[in-house]
Amino acid sequence: MAAFLSERRQLILKLVVQEFVETATPVASDTLVRKYGLNFSSATVRNELAALEELGYLTHLHTSAGRVPTDIGYRYFVENLMDRLALSSAEQRMIRHQFYQVRGELDQWLQLAGAVLARTAQNASLVTPPRSDTLRFRSLELIAIHETMALAVLVFHGGTIKQQTLSFDSVRNGEDLRRIAARISDRCQDCTFTQIEELLTQAQTAPLDDFERLLYDLVVRAMRGYADQAAEQFYSDGLIEMLSQPEFIPALVREEDAVRAVERMRRTLELLKNGRALGPLIPQVLASDGVQVIIGGEHGEDAMREYSVVLARYGVDGSVTGVLGVIGPTRMAYPRSISTVRYISSVMSDLMSGLYGAEPRQPEE
Repeated sequence: MAAFLSERRQLILKLVVQEFVETATPVASDTLVRKYGLNFSSATVRNELAALEELGYLTHLHTSAGRVPTDIGYRYFVENLMDRLALSSAEQRMIRHQFYQVRGELDQWLQLAGAVLARTAQNASLVTPPRSDTLRFRSLELIAIHETMALAVLVFHGGTIKQQTLSFDSVRNGEDLRRIAARISDRCQDCTFTQIEELLTQAQTAPLDDFERLLYDLVVRAMRGYADQAAEQFYSDGLIEMLSQPEFIPALVREEDAVRAVERMRRTLELLKNGRALGPLIPQVLASDGVQVIIGGEHGEDAMREYSVVLARYGVDGSVTGVLGVIGPTRMAYPRSISTVRYISSVMSDLMSGLYGAEPRQPEE
């Protein structure tokens, strides 16, 4: 539970966060008094900075008196202190115009969302393709290739299609394959993979033969694989924007921090390439409303301890949804990032509603 902060301490914490985000330089009491025209002395500010450090909201990187926010300090700022400003009307018009220039092209929308997020928030972006909230089976078709081999065509709601060749021991003609495919389609229509698994465990009045069980297993594996792949697949942009931050430029940091900056750059490249540390966040965001902000050590992943992510769900609730957002160092312009993610989420939801003919999800404030 956060400690109670007086109005003066809240003001000083807010100014420290804003100043550090702007300059990437530890903030001293004299700077705050001089730049922001505070009506109390540098000595008073120093005492309050020391108190905020003792409470865990600030820390100092070196022996200098300058303070920087901790993860707890950023969290308090995001939840209690930051100004909640929307993107300007001009920016909103420009962004919508860009999207409506590529009407109906989903892949282009996803790539554009990543580019706009990165450019507007000045950090790397993350966009997952929209997926059905729960993948449901629609139909199975078996096409004979020759007497002991067939092509299985699995169709799922939302237009997803999976194809796989399979072989079998006994000879089966086209009519036999059509009859089995129709029976499975009838039994499994609109089912999730967990419901199909339940069908397999229930007592059957007519036990399944080996071939039918093989087909049921194929359907379940395909649906499980789809769900796993959906959690890992994403578009990313803004590597240049992110690596332009002072944290990643050895020449802009103290000599003893240069090695750390190079290592941070290497980890960033790896993070954006494989996305393994980001994968666990996707189901969490899909199950939440509003913009989600995860700061530094809150991730629980060692690889993410120096990063913050700002993510939101987009799409059509009950039909298709995806996740988009930005990732950057914890020294992030949170008001700008949050307003950007919220707005792009609403734009993408509007586009998805037009594509799927449904009501868009309404972003939470």
